[in-house]
Amino acid sequence: MRHLTKLGDFARRDALPRARHFWRKLEQGLDGVTPPLLRRELDERLRYIAHEIAPNGVDPFGWDPEYSRSVIAATAILSRSYFRTVVSGIEHLPRGRVLLVANHSGQVPIDGIIIAISVFLEANPPRIARAMVEKWSQTLPFVSTFFTKSGQVVGVPENARRLLSRGEALLVFPEGIRGLSKTIRHRYELADFGLGFMRLALETDSPIVPVAVVGAEEQYISVANVKSVAKMLRIPAFPVIPQLLLPFGQLPLPTRYHLYFGEPLRFRGDPDDDDSVIEEKVWVVKATIQSMLNQGLAARKHVFR
Repeated sequence: MRHLTKLGDFARRDALPRARHFWRKLEQGLDGVTPPLLRRELDERLRYIAHEIAPNGVDPFGWDPEYSRSVIAATAILSRSYFRTVVSGIEHLPRGRVLLVANHSGQVPIDGIIIAISVFLEANPPRIARAMVEKWSQTLPFVSTFFTKSGQVVGVPENARRLLSRGEALLVFPEGIRGLSKTIRHRYELADFGLGFMRLALETDSPIVPVAVVGAEEQYISVANVKSVAKMLRIPAFPVIPQLLLPFGQLPLPTRYHLYFGEPLRFRGDPDDDDSVIEEKVWVVKATIQSMLNQGLAARKHVFR
């Protein structure tokens, strides 16, 4: 409780004023906010990506380079200016097909956005990380169009296989909604991993790059998850987030994101093995990410700095 009180005091005194200032600047328009050097960098990287994944101007999954330009600019500012993301180990990202496997948290999937823009901005050459989004998200107004045009794909095995066969980078969160909806009490404790990503890696002979995200757990502080209300509303989770009652509390707190990309993990075996065999391999990935999280938390000096 003392931790939450201190965090709330900081939010009212420092974090929320910073959030208001940032979003007011963003409302002025991307061209008036994005520095010219960053705009040139984004355009150069976007041209490279478009040539790589849509050389004929058409992406089979609906990615729209022109639409993505504004999305990428906004998320680049969000990552660099608001969350002040620090990226470590991006050099471990191999060329060609790869599965990026990350922990999931924060009540809304901002962590996926930050990982994707970091891969785009920091990797050499730049990459588009296609996130596997939940099927239910496609039922939300405007969300399905936004996800499709910005390069994200519904998380079904057929889409994943097709993307990897094209040599793309696939971002998956094996915790799913269990990780996204964790309360502050269980922050940085990994929920159970699904097995599908490992079967996919074995089937397509794809390396797995573990990714640890430190900073997302505190952006929206959930103290409870009311499952009965979630069931009534037919949504995956109903978190109780006290900060929403504060002025501008609807904005995520500007916690500092730290992304850690680990060395690629390669697994061999039959993708149709029994669950017990697959679980052993999944445990290796989960343990690696948990270890990376623990190290990142030990190195972090402050949630917001």
